[in-house]
Amino acid sequence: MRWIGFPLNPAVPAKGQSIEDYLAGRDVDIPAMLAKMKRVATREGLPFGDRFHVYNSRLAQELGKWAEACGRGDAFHHLAFRAYFADGRNIAQPDVLVDLARAAGLSPKEAEVVIAERRFAAAVDEDWQRAREKNITAVPTFLANGRRLVGAQPYHKLRDLVTGEASNSGGTIL
Repeated sequence: MRWIGFPLNPAVPAKGQSIEDYLAGRDVDIPAMLAKMKRVATREGLPFGDRFHVYNSRLAQELGKWAEACGRGDAFHHLAFRAYFADGRNIAQPDVLVDLARAAGLSPKEAEVVIAERRFAAAVDEDWQRAREKNITAVPTFLANGRRLVGAQPYHKLRDLVTGEASNSGGTIL
């Protein structure tokens, strides 16, 4: 499995944005949307806390690429997801990212340098270009065997996608 960055909220400022402001002008029942996300996460055993803000994930993606190069990518990505979705932490903030790097077993000093110098910006740019070329418009999107599965899905659907047994029953397979 490879983690590929996606420009989910690239226009959100570093300080974040309230969910209400982010979704302003869209016909979205925010409490119902968040309740559904929480139900799905709970059913799948994923952490999901009360969410009030969205944050820009660009720097987290760049630091994630560095973590991958250091052999700690999965640990870092899981910590970043928990920080964002369960703990409501702003993963656009360098101090938060340095804490996550430390928790993933990486050097906090080196993490600070990687962030300051934007060492993995080009790698994330490549990921974002690949996402555009593959017409990926939502996360998560899983690609395998020339098929795609969009959204949080139960294990059996992911297994079927990888084994080539995926069908259009439930979830979105294109």
